[in-house]
Amino acid sequence: MTILPPSEEYGAMVLLVDDQAIVGEALRRALADEAGIDFHYCRDPADAIRVAEAVQPTVILQDLVMPDVDGLDLVRRYRQDPVTSRVPIIVLSTKEDASIKREAFSAGANDYLVKLPDRIELVARIRYHSHAFQTQLQRDQAYRALRESQQQLMLANLELQRLILADGLTGLSNRRHCDEYLTAEWEHSLRRQSPLSVLMIDVDDFKKYNDHYGHLAGDEVLRQVANTIRANCLRTTDLAARFGGEEFIMVLDTPSLTYAEEVATKLCRDVQALQLEHEGSSTSTFVTVSVGGAMAIPREGYNPADLVHAADEALYEAKRMGKNQAMVKCAPWFDILNEIWKM
Repeated sequence: MTILPPSEEYGAMVLLVDDQAIVGEALRRALADEAGIDFHYCRDPADAIRVAEAVQPTVILQDLVMPDVDGLDLVRRYRQDPVTSRVPIIVLSTKEDASIKREAFSAGANDYLVKLPDRIELVARIRYHSHAFQTQLQRDQAYRALRESQQQLMLANLELQRLILADGLTGLSNRRHCDEYLTAEWEHSLRRQSPLSVLMIDVDDFKKYNDHYGHLAGDEVLRQVANTIRANCLRTTDLAARFGGEEFIMVLDTPSLTYAEEVATKLCRDVQALQLEHEGSSTSTFVTVSVGGAMAIPREGYNPADLVHAADEALYEAKRMGKNQAMVKCAPWFDILNEIWKM
């Protein structure tokens, strides 16, 4: 149960917890003619938490000395209950005692009055604590609304960013994001002098597939191939993207040429294992892909497009050799280190 959001028209709701009926009647009369103050009386302290949850007071007047229940323990229970944890508590004591007052404030009380208090002072303190409590609730409500609005805006911006960077059909990164990412990885690898690989992946005989099965079926093939490529992005730095049409690209922060070859070969095997029927294929009864890859350590005088071009050349070679296979090499300017990176 939660406290209702306050409003100007609600005023103060006072809950008195006191076992003495005479005190209850005296305070009821003291507040009877006060505009904007409603009064509720609870005689049984064992029932105080339940009544408070039902009444939802903006101020609790709590007697400290009652049979069977310690008034300070009850104050602590208010503070542990989520409904009353922040409701102002004015404790009522029979005497002005500094040690009792310290205990009351330590237990969580907001104010201390000797009963029966002067009516004007009582009303003033009730109005002050009630107003402060309701103002805080309004601030909290406004803050929550602001935070929710900010959260929704952030999620909307993230979704917009995702849509800007993602390919609408496959969900992989789009060409624009791939170009930006590859450029950033190139610069990073150039500074570290670490190897970087690009794999170009092309669906074999895809035009024949579309002609035979239709474009909707072709779109589904591209989605399933994309999912397989995504599943082979094993490192957090790997990026898979749709390069265009039936062609895809992977950017790999590779430790070796062998690693890039293993990923490329596994891609061919995993796509064929999907067993997507392809009667028009020149190399299999199922949909297959050819993969071309290139690896290099970036050097001054070269750029990411050179690495993509080298991977594209390797893809053409894989196609010429019969499709449904992978061909991964070092970029031409990197041949001198070929055997080292195969180790």
